[in-house]
Amino acid sequence: MKACFIGHRKITNANALYDSIKNTVLTLIDKGVTTFFFGGKGNFDNLSWQAVTELKHNYPFIKRVYVRAAYQIIDEFYEKYLLESYEETYFPPRLQKAGKYSYVERNYEMIDCSALCVFYYNDKYLPLTKQTASHAAQSKSGTKIAYEYALKKKKQIINLFN
Repeated sequence: MKACFIGHRKITNANALYDSIKNTVLTLIDKGVTTFFFGGKGNFDNLSWQAVTELKHNYPFIKRVYVRAAYQIIDEFYEKYLLESYEETYFPPRLQKAGKYSYVERNYEMIDCSALCVFYYNDKYLPLTKQTASHAAQSKSGTKIAYEYALKKKKQIINLFN
């Protein structure tokens, strides 16, 4: 079984969140999850990777997979660098023409490949995307887009925001 981690780049109370992630990963391993997908953009992704990596010492069979949103083709040096932290990395074919939406499509890929999705999603969060002298425009966060997609796909969701 497979699970993915998706969350806001900025987090609060990192120590408590780390403990929650670690306990969640232990529960997922008990449920049969052996593969964990990461996108690697932000504090939640970093904490999740750290928790899985720590637990990998006691559960060497678990696998960390970095799903790239950029660099369809990578040279052997970059691949070697990534494989120091992950057991596998790949660039999904569906991202080839995604352009600026590559991170959205990458999250969709991770959700589609996972039975369970671990989120750090605050439904009140709206990122500022454009600021001009007269106004600030807000848009939907990438985490919100991914969360709504996981709901639509009827994935089992664990939200660690609260």
